[in-house]
Amino acid sequence: MQVRFGVLGPVAVWDGTGAPIDVKGPKHRAVLARLVVARGRVVPVGRLVDDLWVEPPPGAVGALRTFVAALRRALEPDRTPREPARLLVTDGPGYSLRAAPDTVDAWRFEEMVAATATMPAQQAVDSLDQALGWWRGPAYAGFDEESWARPERSRLEQLRLQAIEARAGAHLALGRAAAVVPELDAHVAEHPWREEAWRLLALALYRTDRQGEALAVLARARGLLLDQLGIDPGPRLRRLEVDILRQAEQGETGPASWAAEQVWADATAAYDRALTSGTRARLESTVGLLRTLAVTGAGGLEAAREQRLAAITAAEQLGDPELTARVIGGYDVPAIWTRSDDPDQAARIVAAAERALTALRPGSSDAVRARLLATVALESRGTRAARGPEAAREAERIARRLGDPALLAFALNGVFMQTFHRAGLAPERDAIGAELVALGTRHGLATVELLGHLVRLQARSALGDFAGADGHAAAVDGIAQQHERPLAGVFTAWYRALRLAATGASPPTAEEAYAVAAQRLAGAGMPGVERGLLPLALLCLRVWHGRPARFDDRTDWGPYAPWARPLLLLARDRPAEAAAALHRIPEPPRDLLAEALWCLTGQAAIMLDEPVVMARAAAELAPAANELAGAGSGMLTAGPVREHLDRLGTALGRAGGPATDTAAPRRTRGRTGVRRA
Repeated sequence: MQVRFGVLGPVAVWDGTGAPIDVKGPKHRAVLARLVVARGRVVPVGRLVDDLWVEPPPGAVGALRTFVAALRRALEPDRTPREPARLLVTDGPGYSLRAAPDTVDAWRFEEMVAATATMPAQQAVDSLDQALGWWRGPAYAGFDEESWARPERSRLEQLRLQAIEARAGAHLALGRAAAVVPELDAHVAEHPWREEAWRLLALALYRTDRQGEALAVLARARGLLLDQLGIDPGPRLRRLEVDILRQAEQGETGPASWAAEQVWADATAAYDRALTSGTRARLESTVGLLRTLAVTGAGGLEAAREQRLAAITAAEQLGDPELTARVIGGYDVPAIWTRSDDPDQAARIVAAAERALTALRPGSSDAVRARLLATVALESRGTRAARGPEAAREAERIARRLGDPALLAFALNGVFMQTFHRAGLAPERDAIGAELVALGTRHGLATVELLGHLVRLQARSALGDFAGADGHAAAVDGIAQQHERPLAGVFTAWYRALRLAATGASPPTAEEAYAVAAQRLAGAGMPGVERGLLPLALLCLRVWHGRPARFDDRTDWGPYAPWARPLLLLARDRPAEAAAALHRIPEPPRDLLAEALWCLTGQAAIMLDEPVVMARAAAELAPAANELAGAGSGMLTAGPVREHLDRLGTALGRAGGPATDTAAPRRTRGRTGVRRA
């Protein structure tokens, strides 16, 4: 039976029967808590010493080893003296805690809260009640002032408050408004800066026919925010106040929906009267509608994709280069995935943008030119065309000179898409994401902020920083909920499956998590993401853990079939066909999954004893030696690149092939056994 760990309150440990385990004194608990915060990552001995003592005493390292030894005896009392530890392990320069994800209450809590987002209301209430019941006090109680604990304590507390509010919202959905009023009243008194809590309290009062009290609550919230913080209430609070004042019926569609529908009907009628069919202004404004449509969900994204090229074609037929440029460049929908949903359409859009750039008159707007260049950079993603990086750099230069934040965000999105010319560039992409987050926050560009957090989620995952990635995932979910961006949840669902796989979950558990995430992706309107991703994730997991690549013959591998085929044939004991398939493999596209595909190629080459291909794979992977293969996608991983490099180095040594250098990039010239695209 598994040992369980508790950090939602004082740090505690229980054995498989639920009996508490004595983990000795405060320093022992501090070591354990610090390793839980690390989420399975190695904490070097020097870092642990610095975290345990403000001024480390002489012999601090020896004392730390004593604490670790005592913890190991407490956690694994039946382990023999020479048997390696399974939970608190020595790993390279330090220690790590190899706890299963479901054995730490904070990790279970986070997973449970995330899962309730798609549950029916009653199931969500039951699950949130259970999850909130795991709290025994403030997270990491007793370590309030420790710098290493503060960020995690704060993050978990924010998640707890979100869970309380989500539970209240689920109760409201079930018609239990009166029951949640007392709890929400106490909640806003204790946490007066949480606008969602004020909104829920006012809504609960309104639904219990206490309209005056609901308006008074909203007035209190407005006064508090203005007097204490100098800010106006957010749009959801303002909208609820308008709805209550209208005394609209709070039905299934709700007063907010009624008001929005009326505004839409009035505005579209006025638009049709003012702008006749076929006018240039009408065509240009259509792009704004398509841009909004693209972020509303699967149906909207597909419709926007279908109509975008038609709008460009119509603009070109009017013979106005400036209009065409604005129609092309006005579609600045953020993009996070490096494989196009429709490569043929992307190529046609690039061609149209290049024609527009050529046709622009001298003196044309630099902003329009930059938008066309950013479009070229974005739509050239995943290709080897030299024009993509060149256009990205030029768009960025213009945008920085003009000082337009929205334009700079569009240009940076293009720069991001062109940072895949070699492995190991996660830090560079992380910096781009950080600038996007700052731009979005500073200028109120929610979609830009969302994009920045997604970019950073990917980059921090590649670097194995899951504590950092968790924060970005939570930010994505919060912004997506507030601004109705449902597709963002697809990426955070996959991220959580990746995190399970990368932080020690058993392969069957990780495979199940990937399968659940794939359900969110099915029908999301993103074929460039969806096709072949689930089997690829499972194959990467199996290769990492040395398990056979056995799959159903009907599995749709999508664009990843060439890299899967040699391993699939080897699993069926068909080495000759596997070798032929290996030599037909093209170079991976320059995208988020390139490292993972090189790992698959390298593993097949090892199994087939192909030293030239092994050397090529090692050279391509070497710059990413300190990253997790494929985790830069934020969706899957083939494990640490270092492990794959070690396997390749060992195999090359046996084969008498060229030595590998994992410290710096290398390129193998000549025939490689991997076809250049």
